[in-house]
Amino acid sequence: MRQVYLDHNATTPVRKEVLEAMMPYFAEEYGNASSVHSMGQSAMKAVESAREVIGEAIGTEAVDIVFTSGGTESGNFAIKGIAMANLDKGRHIITSEIEHLAVLDSCRFIEEELGFEVTRIPVDKYGVIDLDRLKDSVRKDTVLISIMFANNEVGTIQPVKEIANIAKKNGIYFHTDAVQALGKELIDVEELGIDLCSFSAHKLNGPKGAGALFIKKGVKLTPFHNGGHHERKRRAGTLNVPGIVGFGRAVEAAQKEMPEVNKRMKKLTERFLDGLNKELDEIYLNGHPEKRLSNTINISFKYIEGESLILNFDLKGISASTGSACTSGSLDPSHVLIAMGVEPALAQGSIRFSFGYENTEEDVDYCLAEIPPIVKRLREMSPLC
Repeated sequence: MRQVYLDHNATTPVRKEVLEAMMPYFAEEYGNASSVHSMGQSAMKAVESAREVIGEAIGTEAVDIVFTSGGTESGNFAIKGIAMANLDKGRHIITSEIEHLAVLDSCRFIEEELGFEVTRIPVDKYGVIDLDRLKDSVRKDTVLISIMFANNEVGTIQPVKEIANIAKKNGIYFHTDAVQALGKELIDVEELGIDLCSFSAHKLNGPKGAGALFIKKGVKLTPFHNGGHHERKRRAGTLNVPGIVGFGRAVEAAQKEMPEVNKRMKKLTERFLDGLNKELDEIYLNGHPEKRLSNTINISFKYIEGESLILNFDLKGISASTGSACTSGSLDPSHVLIAMGVEPALAQGSIRFSFGYENTEEDVDYCLAEIPPIVKRLREMSPLC
C-alpha cells in the first residue's frame, strides 16, 4: 500500500544531508560545547557555524540567535521573559485568538501568576487579525504584542510588518511565532521590524528537540532557564550540538530551495483542492485563499467527524491531521476555526493537509482516488445527512 504523508505542519522527515551533518556529533565529535579543551571548542565551532547560517537566513547577526529545545520553549521564553523583565513598565500583553498553545498558555500563565491582563484580538473569516482592533487595544501599560507569522492549522499569513509598525510607534516589543514560516516564507527581522521570533528545526526537515529564539539587541528579557552561563547567560543548559548542527543544515537547504519548493507546493495543493472540489460537494476551504503558506490546505467536510476521516485515511496510507499536533488529544473543535467563525459542527469535520518537499503529483493523484470514496461512504453512514 502506498504511504502518503501530508502532515508536515506537525513534523517533517529529516533530510538525508541534515542527518549526515549531524552524525559525527553523536559519537566522534562528542565534546561539550561549553568545555575549553579542543573537543569542546570543535563542538562550539559547529554551533557557531549553525548560528551564523540561521542569523543570515533571517537578516540578523548570529549573536542575536539563542538556541532552545524548540518552538514551544521559544514561545514560553519570549512571553514569560518579556513579562518578568518589564514589570515596572506594565502588565498588559496583546495576542490573537488563533495563536499556538505555546503562546496562549504562556499568556494564561502570566495572567494567573503575575497578574497580567491579556487582550486577545479577533480574526476575520480568513484568520487575519483586525489591525484596527489591535491599534485600539494598545494601552500605556502594554509591554508586548505577540502575533504569529503564519498559522499552523490554516496557513494564513498575518500582516507582520504592519503589526510591527504599530508596536514600534507605541514603544512596545513585538514577538512573532514563525515556527511554520521559516523555510517557507522570506523572513527579514530587521526589515519587518521584529523584536523576538520563535523557530523550530523539525518543521523544516531538521531534527526534533532543536529550536531558536531571535532576540533583537536591546530587548529586555529575563531568562527562565537557570543553571549556567550558556548562550551568553540567556538560556542555561548544555547545548544540543547534533540538533543545532542539523538545524543549521536544514535552514541552509530550505533557504536555497525555497522559491522552487514553494512553486511546486502551490501546484500540488491547487491540484489537490481542484480534484476534491470536482468529486465532492459541501467541502470548504479554511484560511485565506491566497495569503497562506503554499503547502497548507485546511478543509471542512460537512456531515463527518474529523477523527473518523483521519482513521479511514490512515487505513489507506494517507497521513493528515485534524489540526495542531499539540491539541490532537482534545475532542474540542479547533480554537482557530472557531475564532474564524466556522460553525462547531463543521469545525469538527475539518482536516489539515500539509505537504512537504518530498511529495509528488502521484501522491496527490493517489489521495484523489482514495479520499472521495471514503468521504461518500462516511456521509452515507452519518445521521447528519
